[in-house]
Amino acid sequence: MYTVHEVAKLAHTTVKTLHHYHKIGLLIPEQTTDAGYRLYGKKDLVRLQHILFYKEMDFPLKEIKELLDGEINRENRLIQQKYLLEKKVNRLKGLIETIECSIESAKEGGDLDMEKMFKGFNTEEEWKEALKDHTEHLKSE
Repeated sequence: MYTVHEVAKLAHTTVKTLHHYHKIGLLIPEQTTDAGYRLYGKKDLVRLQHILFYKEMDFPLKEIKELLDGEINRENRLIQQKYLLEKKVNRLKGLIETIECSIESAKEGGDLDMEKMFKGFNTEEEWKEALKDHTEHLKSE
């Protein structure tokens, strides 16, 4: 069993965050001592990992709770989360390329081609669609 401080340190989060997750029913510790100390087990750490992955993908906490409260295979959930993270990485790489072109254009003092100026932003809808598809897939399971 892990204390709230140990879990916060392991997960690179704060005690306050873990208390909030407990308060909203997102992450309920396996045990609470008579003195009120929260104790987390392995199952809680697995759930916290999923919470942090979904948070990284900008899912609202309420939606994360709904997704995690369903009975879904851990392997399938991880595969889906990996897919979404890869999509996010690709989207961010596109934005980095766009900003690099803008920096280069600013250095040279020239005008940047309008298509290149907004190239990295064209995947926003794809990203939203991927999140929507993922949420629907998880809810259907």
